[in-house]
Amino acid sequence: MALLSVIRRWHFREEVPIREIARRTGLSRNTVRKYLVSDVVEPAYPARKSPNNLDDYEPTLTSWLFRESRRHRKQRRTVRQLHRDLVALGYTGSYDRVAAFARRWRQSQEDAKRVSGKHVYVPLQFAPGEAFQFDWSEDWVKLNGVSTKLQIAHFKLSYSRAFFLRAYLTQAHEMLFDAHYHAFQAFGGVPRRGIYDNMKTAVDKIGRGKQRQVNQRFQAMVGHYLFEPQFCNPASGWEKGQVEKAVLDARHRLWHEAPSFSSLAELNHWLAARCQSLWQETAHPEYRARSLAECQADEQSEMMPVPAAFDGFVEESKRVSSTCLITHEHTRYSVPASYANRPISLRVYPERLVIVAEAQVIAEHVRVFNREKSTPGRTIYDWRHYLSVVQRKPGALRNGAPFTSLPESFRLLQHKLLKRLGGDREMADILALVLLHDEQLVEQAIRHALELGEPSKAHVLNCLHRLQQPPRPTPLQPPAVLKLVNEPVANTARYDRLRSLRHEQ
Repeated sequence: MALLSVIRRWHFREEVPIREIARRTGLSRNTVRKYLVSDVVEPAYPARKSPNNLDDYEPTLTSWLFRESRRHRKQRRTVRQLHRDLVALGYTGSYDRVAAFARRWRQSQEDAKRVSGKHVYVPLQFAPGEAFQFDWSEDWVKLNGVSTKLQIAHFKLSYSRAFFLRAYLTQAHEMLFDAHYHAFQAFGGVPRRGIYDNMKTAVDKIGRGKQRQVNQRFQAMVGHYLFEPQFCNPASGWEKGQVEKAVLDARHRLWHEAPSFSSLAELNHWLAARCQSLWQETAHPEYRARSLAECQADEQSEMMPVPAAFDGFVEESKRVSSTCLITHEHTRYSVPASYANRPISLRVYPERLVIVAEAQVIAEHVRVFNREKSTPGRTIYDWRHYLSVVQRKPGALRNGAPFTSLPESFRLLQHKLLKRLGGDREMADILALVLLHDEQLVEQAIRHALELGEPSKAHVLNCLHRLQQPPRPTPLQPPAVLKLVNEPVANTARYDRLRSLRHEQ
């Protein structure tokens, strides 16, 4: 490089002849002439190619790398696994040489994409209240001291960049619908568009271009909140890059400082409060002098007011077993005995299950999540659903599984009555009072009967009737003018005296 610079300076600036330059440098005149004619100031040397053990396996490794690049990220084989496969084919070189080849190959692929324009983007700009972006992520949080994998719903307003997070155990339809309502409540309105990827809870089938066959329940939710859904091209996450970045930011802004929570409801309450505080602390990426909260306040006036919550349940058809149970997600739930061996409809909400038959709600349970499919599921009983059965089979009270959850006073009364002959029938009749009277009054009557020492069905009925009697009217307060001078006094002895006088006559 230095010699080439000297040759060019001698000839073009000092006008030294080629013969003299050749004499000074020891080069041939043809070589000097070639350097002077060429426009290349810096000489290029051919890349050095040293033979190595990978030369014979480069075509195979290249085909493997191309195959893995077409697979899903979670299904790709690592370079170390590819090295083991090459060793099985006879490769005797090191892993480092295979890793270096893989890095060069991937870099060449990236360079090719950059030249073709695939990594060139157009910056986007959104008007206030125009759009929001949505995405799911998976994160681990401690619930009751146990590290639990949760599905986090992320929302982000495209103009103000205000974000909202809500945690669930699954990514089902009912979770998606519930997340939208809470996000709109936090934002104070509904934007005009929503930008999504092609998630299965929203898109049933991807067509050509922007054609999508949208899920009916998702379309019903969109029609309720009156916004337009927009779906990205497949594998084009950059089309909703704001929320994709929000997923990454949440890991160091939220989860690294998240404490342990006792329940999912407590976690979601903390997330909502934390998002609101971060709006105040974070500056807008474009309007540096303003916070996200200030931009969100400007955007709120451009959004539609939030309507009532969408009834976002997922309905399933179930058949009640002979033991008055239905199964959902490996957990069994009780149903009133009158619907045994009959079909019913199950409406699944994020936190509860509603059982409907003949257009009426017949039962409701708190939803239980069984994360381990290999373990046997729980059974959730409501002892009131089996009262009609024990009327016909009172002996089932002794070992009936649903009746282990009776209130304390009911169990004490049952323990005393079952010691008597016919006590099971008497207890079944007392339990049936719940169907006709307020359960709290029945429980209070049972406690009063237990206080008497020898409780029975008659005692419970007597206490219940006394509790249900209307309160006595307050005595009248007559004015002083109408007050009696000699008020009558209750004296039962007068009655006995009259009886004795009549007997003497």
